[in-house]
Amino acid sequence: MTDRALHTTGTGTAAPAPTADARDTADARDTADGPAEPPIAKRVPHQRVHHGDTFVDEYEWLRDKESPDTIAYLEAENAYTEAQTAHTKNLREQIFNEIKTRTQETDLSVPSRIGEWWYYSRTIEGQQYSLHCRTAAEPGDWTPPQLEPGVDVPGEQVLLDGNQLAEGKEFFSLGTVAVSPDGNLLAYSTDFTGDERYTLRVKDLRTGETLPDEVPNTLGGATWDLGATTVFYCTVDESWRPDKIWRHALGTPASDDVLVYHEEDPRFWIGVGRTRSDKYLMISSGSKTTTEQLVLEADDPTGEFRPVAPRRQGIEYGVEHAVIAGEDRFLILHNHEAEDFELAEAPVDSAAPENWRRVIPQTPGERLDDVEAFATHLVISLRSEGLTQLRILPLTEQGYGEPYDVEFEEPLYAVGSAGNPEFAQPMVRLAYTSLVTPASIYDYDVRERRLILRKETPVLGGFERTDYEQHREWATAPDGTRIPLSIMCRKGTARDGDNPMVLYGYGSYEMSMDPVFSIPRLSLLDRGIVFVIAHVRGGGEMGRHWYDQGKQLQKMNTFTDFIACARHVVDSGWTRPERLVAHGGSAGGLLMGAAANRAPDAFAGVAAEVPFVDPLTSILDPSLPLTVVEWEEWGNPLEDPAVYEYMKSYAPYENVTAKDYPPLLAVTSLHDTRVLYVEPAKWVARLRATKTGDSPVLLKTEMGAGHGGPSGRYNAWRERAFSLAWLIDTAGAPHDPLS
Repeated sequence: MTDRALHTTGTGTAAPAPTADARDTADARDTADGPAEPPIAKRVPHQRVHHGDTFVDEYEWLRDKESPDTIAYLEAENAYTEAQTAHTKNLREQIFNEIKTRTQETDLSVPSRIGEWWYYSRTIEGQQYSLHCRTAAEPGDWTPPQLEPGVDVPGEQVLLDGNQLAEGKEFFSLGTVAVSPDGNLLAYSTDFTGDERYTLRVKDLRTGETLPDEVPNTLGGATWDLGATTVFYCTVDESWRPDKIWRHALGTPASDDVLVYHEEDPRFWIGVGRTRSDKYLMISSGSKTTTEQLVLEADDPTGEFRPVAPRRQGIEYGVEHAVIAGEDRFLILHNHEAEDFELAEAPVDSAAPENWRRVIPQTPGERLDDVEAFATHLVISLRSEGLTQLRILPLTEQGYGEPYDVEFEEPLYAVGSAGNPEFAQPMVRLAYTSLVTPASIYDYDVRERRLILRKETPVLGGFERTDYEQHREWATAPDGTRIPLSIMCRKGTARDGDNPMVLYGYGSYEMSMDPVFSIPRLSLLDRGIVFVIAHVRGGGEMGRHWYDQGKQLQKMNTFTDFIACARHVVDSGWTRPERLVAHGGSAGGLLMGAAANRAPDAFAGVAAEVPFVDPLTSILDPSLPLTVVEWEEWGNPLEDPAVYEYMKSYAPYENVTAKDYPPLLAVTSLHDTRVLYVEPAKWVARLRATKTGDSPVLLKTEMGAGHGGPSGRYNAWRERAFSLAWLIDTAGAPHDPLS
């Protein structure tokens, strides 16, 4: 599933009509350089009553996205933010150029073999979007062709050109690029608004013709049957929950598409895919705590999907098809009596839990995340001591061989399986990176147990990894729990207590913030900023218990962990509060808001991107996007007074009080369907009306983008440059790179 990072919106009684005076949405005095005073949002009392508690929300009117008052207010905030950050214009342009200069703009990915073709994508200098291409493969050859950026590829076929698709559009997102098993057809989907509603189309790769088939309002993905006559896709309900799987027969109108599965339980999300062996289609239905898998032979698209194992509350399991000792088996990764999951197998025609046979038992301290089956081996993705790992389990004529791990030398890194579409391939394609190592693609030769570097992402502009260093440290939470931190800085950075620092955090959904490389981050480091990731509870870095201890009625641990990390980097001599800026986005924006309320003195500034800062209002309203599926993450405050009281105790918006806050920046997008723009808009309005002191509170709204921000790489770099410039300026780092 994607980062459902969070949704939004509110509930309660209807708001009274505003008075004539209140219709002046924003009051800002203009100067030649823009508004000198911040917009003052009108106040329209709106009552929310639950469990005997009444909360008066004066800014709920901002939820009306179609209101001219709302748009006028957001535009006034944008103008004020631009005026307040005008002194960073040169810095922003400089950072944009640094990102651009360090990026090899004309580049291509390492080709992956599927059937008789090598597939890859490439970018061209000056163009916003990628081209998706292929070139013919030689029989039996698993060594990817050595293609040179900017050099014509003999026999290249351009499948899709994102620049052509996006021409004349303010926003463009490509949802899926799915080639049929026979290699003749391409299913792809596009979104031109940022609301993540995609239109699915099919292209005939033999003729270049786009077929008449057109399916609007899909989730974005597409899965072919084995015969390439049928496409399966997913749609969402009114609350943006993926709830229906449909079957589209090529050459028929979308109105004739057949509903093959409807998930009626509002806690569950669904998806559809095909096993690596191509033998089965799989529908996966899952909530935060329970999953169910349904299977259908991929050569029988009109057949009926059937459960692999019946749904049981609290039991999560995933399914992969493998051939073990010549027999078909389902591999089942599950958490039944195994908190951090174990691997089992079962016959494909009798895969009920009583027939599960253990293959890899649970090991304390190791979280099994995934299993991928190949003809000669299995690849198990796992996590131990906060780091990702890959384990190979050879397959023999008798069954299973001895497992072994793929080893790496760096103390901090992130690794994962990547681009392995073929069941019979002898290589395992993997992606590797660290805080100091650019993203790298390796092929791992399973027979020889040898890593072959296929490509390390070029970093231009004089980058040398030896100029930087990374560290692992541990902070101590109030309850005694040790919290890992990943730290990156310029080599030789002194612990003199005076370094500017950015402390990044997330801590929700069992999502891990792994130590990965970032070209834009170099603009921070080269100005002397120390970058730190706080791996707080609520994420998945340290196993399932790490997640469980940072959700529902233990969510407060996420916030106190982060504050403990902020105290640690000060106490250990890295920085001081006046130079420490906190940064997080989406559910990490919730963390930013809660930390600012609880420990405003710990930070010189707080940057929150698409922040989920009004969670109680959202989670109280089951009609809003994602709310019901989130009850297993946060609890159900609608039915449970204890959950209501607990969420109200940490909700950033409701806990803004009259005290000094550090400077704050909130960045959002008007068309975000996960965390609605209204959350940061309300938060900023309440902060400005309530807090003491004169620290600036800024709101920047992308008026034509969604949850991921603006589309196109150059647009995204400019948006990133804005946020980085604010971080640099607020941390008191020099605007020019250090010599």
